[in-house]
Amino acid sequence: MSERYESGMVTRRAVLGEDHVARAEAEKTAFDAPFQQMITEGAWGTLWADNTITRRERSMLTLALLAATGNFNEIPMHVRACANTGASPQDILQAFMHVAVYAGVPKANHAIKLAKRTFKDMGIET
Repeated sequence: MSERYESGMVTRRAVLGEDHVARAEAEKTAFDAPFQQMITEGAWGTLWADNTITRRERSMLTLALLAATGNFNEIPMHVRACANTGASPQDILQAFMHVAVYAGVPKANHAIKLAKRTFKDMGIET
């Protein structure tokens, strides 16, 4: 694999955790392998590997963008990743409050419900 892929896997494991990446790799098939390579090189090996902004800031941006665009299925995974990136529950709430103002209260409300459920599953009091 390419250097960018290798860098992406290191970053992906650091952000999402070894267990998550191992499960995703175990579920990978020939059908979705090109997609997995693309996101590993592009999202993880390029965007998330760049240190212009912190991983904490990237987590907050990612969560806000996921909520604002209605991509709710990815929110719990990225909330869990915050344990590795340093974004606190208060940081996440602030990101979703921005979503409420700039993208809509219903989207922020749903994202907050997902975050609360995920925190509960993680044993984090909010």
